Order: sequence, then structure tokens, then C-alpha cells
Amino acid sequence: MTSLSRALCASLLIGSCHLWGTGLSLPSALEILEHNNLEIKTANLDIQSAANDTAAAKGYNFGSLDFTQNVMRSDDAGNVFGFKLSSREANFNDFGFDEFLGQMSGLPGNAQQLLATQPKNLNYPAAQNYFQSKLTYMAPLYTGGKLGAYGNISERMEQIKKLDAEQMKTEKRYELRKSYYDMALLQHSIDHMKTIHRNISTLEHTTQTMIQEGYAKKVDLLEVEARKANVERSISELEMNQKLLYHYLSFLLNEKVAEIELPATDYPLSTLNESTVLENNIDLKKASQGLEIREKMVDVAYAPFLPQIGAFAEVSTADNTFLTNLNDHKSYTVGARLSWNLFNGGIDGNNLEKARIEKLKTSTQIELAKKGIALQYDKISTEVESLNGQVKSLEKELELADQIYQNYEGRYREHLASMSDVIIKQSQQIEKVLKLQMVKNQRNERLFALEKLSNGVK
Repeated sequence: MTSLSRALCASLLIGSCHLWGTGLSLPSALEILEHNNLEIKTANLDIQSAANDTAAAKGYNFGSLDFTQNVMRSDDAGNVFGFKLSSREANFNDFGFDEFLGQMSGLPGNAQQLLATQPKNLNYPAAQNYFQSKLTYMAPLYTGGKLGAYGNISERMEQIKKLDAEQMKTEKRYELRKSYYDMALLQHSIDHMKTIHRNISTLEHTTQTMIQEGYAKKVDLLEVEARKANVERSISELEMNQKLLYHYLSFLLNEKVAEIELPATDYPLSTLNESTVLENNIDLKKASQGLEIREKMVDVAYAPFLPQIGAFAEVSTADNTFLTNLNDHKSYTVGARLSWNLFNGGIDGNNLEKARIEKLKTSTQIELAKKGIALQYDKISTEVESLNGQVKSLEKELELADQIYQNYEGRYREHLASMSDVIIKQSQQIEKVLKLQMVKNQRNERLFALEKLSNGVK
């Protein structure tokens, strides 16, 4: 599969492109990681959720428009009269004027009795239906800056979610890159161990020949065979570690990976400095957003000291049947309200002071975090420097161990050294190979940790 076809596969995320004929390169793997990794997908969904929270917080500035449909039936005197009045259908008969007019002829002599009469139509009305359709709009005109502050806080929270997602991507890129270089280290160790295995096989053949000629003993051959089996076991362990790494790569990329293109070197370099780390560190960026949130919380805490002003408008229509005589029975109400708390026992003052203290505390924590990140940079840089020195030393020691083994193998053939001497030198050779792999792995892990500290900047 060419690099063009691999790139096309990565961009289209074709599920059938699982087996990579020439190996999946690190750049292609990083592109697949961006689209396929499930943890990264989850982090991106968190961003979308936070964006909705921000839109919801800003939506309060536009007020609310509600439609209400009331459907009622009642024979309660107050309700029936209210229904008719709301529907603009009340008449004098609803007040019992028919009874009043019936007694008008005897008004001078019966005035007191007439006034004491309880109108039946008013007190015992017939049951009445009531259908009211109402549209109400309410809007905050001024809230002391509280709503604006909440909107800004929500925006900062959305930014923090974006930084969390970026941090997750950095973590997964770190794990992917480290796995590739771990694979390169394993492959180099396997290659070296296979070279040792070939040397042992040659020594085994030589020993068999020398036994036939009477120049070596059976025990020499047994020592060689035991050492050969030990090297084969070491090679098998390294290959199993490779297999585990392939499983982990498949997990990271959320698709089967059977072969990768190894990096050109198992010893990556970095030129990061402290200022670059501090400028790109995600935790410091999140802390900066947190400080802005604290600043807005001070604005929220100050809002109760200011007046709150709101307005509303309402249109409605009502009738004893549904949606009839809409134009004749319509009505409207508009208004505004101002409220201003003048005293509440000092609660608002204490909340404001607390918000200011929290802001100061956050600012102090950011300074502490910067010093902590700088300390981590110095610590990791020192560890990388120390491990670089160990790698150079071990490479020289391995080179010397190879030469010593070759020398002792030649001396054994000339009967100047015993097989035990050769095996000891070979053990030292194998020890150096494995020790070099371990130290290189530690060094790469620390180097990638330094890159992770700078959000993946190399």
C-alpha cells in the first residue's frame, strides 16, 4: 500500500483498511487517532455539550415568551363573574338588576328591604365555561451585569472543556508516539539478540566439530545449548512484548493494526526550553481561564447591590367557547418592575468579599502552578540529560562486550579459554543489550513526558 493510499484510507476512515502491507507510519497513525480514538471522541462531545450550556446561559438575556391555554368550568360566583368580565360579556343582569327593577315601584317605602336583597344571578350563577388564550413575554432589562457575567463564565467553561479535549489528544498522541518508539527499541533489541543467537549457533557448530576431533568436551556443548535456549527465550519475550504493543496500538486507533513503519531512529531528540513549556502547558491555560471565571464571579457577587429591572407584555383573549370572538374579547397588559434590595444583614457584602478572596487565591495558585511546571521541566530535563549519559556509556560498554565475546570465542577455538569463560562473556553481552534497551526506554519516556508538559510541542 503506497503512502498516498494510506493517507486516503486515513482521511476517509475506511474500515476495511486494517492490514497495512508496508506498515502504518506514525503520521498516518496520528491522523487516524484524531478521528478514531474513543476517548478523544468523548472529549469532543463534551465540547459540544459545553457549547450548548453557553448558548443556554446567553439565552436568558432574550427573556421568555409563553403561551398559556386555560380551559375551565365553574359555578363559583367569583369565578363565573370573573370569567364573564375577562370575556367582556358581563351585563347588569349578572348583578341581579332584574330583581332590583321588579321592586322599583315600592322603592320609597321599601328602600331598606330592597338594599338588603341578595341578587340570585350574582350569588348563584349557572355554571360557566371559560377558555382563555394568553401570550406572555417577559424580559430582563437590567440585572446589575449578572446575566452577562454568567454568559462569560459559561464561555470560559467551554474553553476549559476545549483545553481538556486538547489535553486528552496530547495524552493519546504521547501514548501513540511512545508505543512507536518502544516498538523500534524492541526491534533493535531483537535484531541484536538474533545476532547473538547466530553467533551461538556458529559456536555450537564449532563445538560439535571440536568434540568430534577430541578438542572439546560434551559439557561444553551442553553449556552452549543452554545459553542458546536462554537467548531464544529472551527473543520470545521481546516478540511477545511487540505483540502486546500491537494490541495496544489497535486499542488506541480503534482498529486492527498488524504492522507499523518503525521510526528511523529509536532515539528521538528535543530542543524544548522552559519558556516554550510554560507558554503551551494546558494546565496553566486552564488555570488562566479559571482566573477569568473568578473575576466574573466577583461581578456576579456585586450584582445584588444594584437594582433589578424587568419588563413584561401580555395579550389574551377569552370566551365561553374555544377561540371564538377573538378580536372582540382581546386584551393586553404591559408593565415594568424595579426591585432593589437595600439591606439583608450583610450577606451580599460577605459574598462579595468571599468572591474577591477566591479570585486572589486563584491568582496565587496560578503563580504556584507556574513554579511547579518549571520545577517539573527542570526535573525531567535533568533526568533526560542523565539518561543520555547512561545511553552513551552503555553503547560503549556494549561495543566492548561484543569485542570481548568475539575475542573469547576465538581463544576458545585455539584452546586458550574455556567454554565457561565464553558463556560468561556472552552473558555480559546480553546483559548490556537488555540494559541499553531499558535505559533508552526510560530516556524516551522522560523525553515524551517533557513534550506532553508542553502540550505536544517538540
